[in-house]
Amino acid sequence: MVSFDASDMKKIGLGLTGFGVIFTFVGILLFFDKGFLAMGNILFLSGVTLTIGVKSALQFFMKRQNFKGSVSFGVGFFFVLIGWPMVGMIVETYGFIVLFSGFWPTMAVFLQRLPVVGWVFRQPFVTSFFERNRGRRVPV
Repeated sequence: MVSFDASDMKKIGLGLTGFGVIFTFVGILLFFDKGFLAMGNILFLSGVTLTIGVKSALQFFMKRQNFKGSVSFGVGFFFVLIGWPMVGMIVETYGFIVLFSGFWPTMAVFLQRLPVVGWVFRQPFVTSFFERNRGRRVPV
């Protein structure tokens, strides 16, 4: 059996997460193709699990404050699987926003430091939007 270093697992997890986002995007572009959307969901969830670890992923998705987001993400995934991709993606999007809302301030700092488009995210009306939501809760 091949043993993987922890950093190798994180690299694989980031790759799977990226492919999950790409598959989901292609599924939306192809008029909500349920095959691409389902593969995107599976790859995204497995990528997040490999990136932060199984125990941390379970703790994150089972937190009391993340319960609403986890349930709606799971229900949306179920809707995609049974053939209602539009309804499923709407419910999943809500769940994704609720689950990962604690990461928006970190992402805002990252976006502000991007070379070409960073100036857009440094504008006062954009920074005030991110400042309103900063510090409400810790994501993981």
